[in-house]
Amino acid sequence: MSVTLAIDAMGGDHGVVVTVPACCDFLEKHADVKIALVGDPELLKQALGQFPTVPMERIQIISASEIVLMDDPIEVALRRKKDSSMRVAIELVKEGAADAVISSGNTGALMAISRYILKTLDGVDRPAIATAIPNELGMGTTMLDLGANADCEPMHLLQFAQMANVMVQVVDGKPNPSIGLLNIGEEVIKGNDVVKQAGELLRASNLNFYGNVEGNDIFKGTTDIVVCDGFVGNVVLKASEGLAKMMSGLIRQEFNRSWLTKLMAVCSMIPLLRVRKRVDHRRYNGAVLLGLRGCVIKSHGSADRFAFGFALDRAYEAAKNRMVERIASAFVVEIK
Repeated sequence: MSVTLAIDAMGGDHGVVVTVPACCDFLEKHADVKIALVGDPELLKQALGQFPTVPMERIQIISASEIVLMDDPIEVALRRKKDSSMRVAIELVKEGAADAVISSGNTGALMAISRYILKTLDGVDRPAIATAIPNELGMGTTMLDLGANADCEPMHLLQFAQMANVMVQVVDGKPNPSIGLLNIGEEVIKGNDVVKQAGELLRASNLNFYGNVEGNDIFKGTTDIVVCDGFVGNVVLKASEGLAKMMSGLIRQEFNRSWLTKLMAVCSMIPLLRVRKRVDHRRYNGAVLLGLRGCVIKSHGSADRFAFGFALDRAYEAAKNRMVERIASAFVVEIK
């Protein structure tokens, strides 16, 4: 099965400087992939010119005259910039010309435009943003929602769990992922009414529900999936990114101290680099917008070439394994 990925090539902090090289790298690794680069044709051609060996027969350039800026209000992105690279890329998925879309652009705009153009799946009340957060097991704990829904009802949290359950099966290859509900304690009696009722729904479902988990369980890897509302999820996401950057900064600082400290740092170089690699947030780049009638992947706005490649990986796995169709089927079964 050939997979076509639509790329908002102009989005994010870096635009074509990152998106085009990452796509060229990806094409060299995957013979069954085609890329639709959406943006300014001249800029895209110039960027592609730096990669003479790239298989151009598997690249299509789609023109878009506008760019959704990182600070654009959602109303501007949705109503006024109708020829933006972000919107045109999403429309390719709706038309069936692409199997997934990847953008590093404005998260709010991406969700709003995707929801407007693609619509939500039957049985899904609200789309959610899910991504993996590095844990001490050297893998990632999938967490959602990460900011799309600040206020949630118990049924929404159940639906988030159902969608993430399918996503982890498809993208990470885990047949029966465990699910935890983020709470202030493990006990059933802990939490507010929404969390308590959500716990009851999860226990009554056919999901592999572990029970309540606390914040530290995210980084322990206690469960494969952690469910919470978007307010809490976004705070956790930003805190984890800040922690990863702090650790990288501390490692760099150790090499700028006295000669003795530098010697000690050199001696511990290998384990330090291993830790840095395991918590490198770039390796977990690529949040999935779940619940839509199309596969939409959100790359970090500041993603470099290396990180954007991981977002392409997630889009490829989701599209190749028909994630959206499988989520839709899961909800049809649940409704029946």
